[in-house]
Amino acid sequence: MNDSSVLYYFLNAGIVVKLVMLLLLLTSIASWTIIFQRYFFFRKLRQITRDFEEVFWSSRDLSRMYTEFNQHQNELQGIELIFHAGFREFTRLRKQVDIAPEIVLEGAQRAMRIAHARELDMLEQHLSFLATVGSISPYVGLFGTVWGIMTSFHELSKSQQATIAMVAPGISEALIATAMGLFSAIPAVIAYNRFANQVERLSSQYSTFMEEFSNILYRQLYGTTRHEFRS
Repeated sequence: MNDSSVLYYFLNAGIVVKLVMLLLLLTSIASWTIIFQRYFFFRKLRQITRDFEEVFWSSRDLSRMYTEFNQHQNELQGIELIFHAGFREFTRLRKQVDIAPEIVLEGAQRAMRIAHARELDMLEQHLSFLATVGSISPYVGLFGTVWGIMTSFHELSKSQQATIAMVAPGISEALIATAMGLFSAIPAVIAYNRFANQVERLSSQYSTFMEEFSNILYRQLYGTTRHEFRS
């Protein structure tokens, strides 16, 4: 076996350092799983947003659009869900007798804000784990390194004649823990920063749509609009 391989260092490390390495390995696997899951999740949401906005701004009959969405409402995500929630509440309140237009508009806006908050929770899901991995993993690896070096020097103190050849293997084994901590932390930090930026951008797009849609509903209640509504 190559005496410079990671497996060699792991097998010859002390029990504490081995546990640290195993913890960091499991953490890294979990982190990469979340990274891939979030990557495809955000890519799907970006595509949904682009497709929805294209259909929304080219449609002149939002009632028909709402009806089509209503047929698969359990599958709606992101901006689709916000539109569906707002238009559903708008339609429900508008059918009530003697209700002020501002109450109808406020109800639709409130429904969209609730949907937006729920979607924001979905966007931020698992990001705290990536942030924790990025912050803690180097320290966990450093703990393993310090423990390994401490053990090496303790064993060295029992020897009558101390040489660099006696302490070097133990220190090398201990340093692997720090390397694994960095290997776990660096991708997590990069992914967290990237996904946090995408959360901010999508949330901003949702907020902008809510304002624009509120203006359309306002014009429908108080004036004219190019979009058609049918009760």
